Amino acid sequence: MRGITVSLLCLLMHLLQEETTTILVSESQDLQESIKPRQVEFRSLNFHNTLSWLPGRAGETRDTLYFVQYKVYGQRTWQNKEDCWGIQKHFCDLTNETSNIQEPYYGRVKAASAGVHSDWNLSCRFTPWQETMIGPPSVNVVRRKKSIILKLQAPRSPYKRKTGSSIPMTNYYDLLYQVFIINNLLDEKHSTLVYEGADKVITIEDLRPGVSYCIRAKTYVPLLSRSSAYSRRHCTVLL
Repeated sequence: MRGITVSLLCLLMHLLQEETTTILVSESQDLQESIKPRQVEFRSLNFHNTLSWLPGRAGETRDTLYFVQYKVYGQRTWQNKEDCWGIQKHFCDLTNETSNIQEPYYGRVKAASAGVHSDWNLSCRFTPWQETMIGPPSVNVVRRKKSIILKLQAPRSPYKRKTGSSIPMTNYYDLLYQVFIINNLLDEKHSTLVYEGADKVITIEDLRPGVSYCIRAKTYVPLLSRSSAYSRRHCTVLL
């Protein structure tokens, strides 16, 4: 009788252990899925290429760490981004790793929390030349009696010439400039396009003395049918 009791006790202990193991595995799998990073994507401005993501659906905790890898499309081996290995930020600068602007790249991110690692979450394919956003030009305004002279400069890439100077985006694209003018009788919704072209020095003539004019500009890439955001406004009152 005692032998039967011991056997039953052993069986119950075994079943309890199996159930506990099943629960722990299930909880671990749930945690893995809940901390998996979301919306992994590349963001790029003038070839400053950053991989970004959102925390998993479980939200952020103090001990959540992220790990980033990247590769060129077609390669089998993923590369660790050492500066983004075990970080708490939600972005990683991959500008140097994606410097061949015609190549397509992938990035991926995983999270770790409470000793549990999530699966990797993969970005869409990213080709810098096709997808980077071009910034607006810098604008220098020189006023005259009845005219304004504008000096425009293309945005700069993060890449350097041998001399150490930054390479302008005009080295990679045929850029046009779009110049808009607003006078003090109108609001910004009624800005007027007064110039579109590749000239870096532009004169806007036949303006009225004593009137405040505001200038802002965009860059435009005809091949990609893509415009930049507006530059900041430059306002002046003609003499």
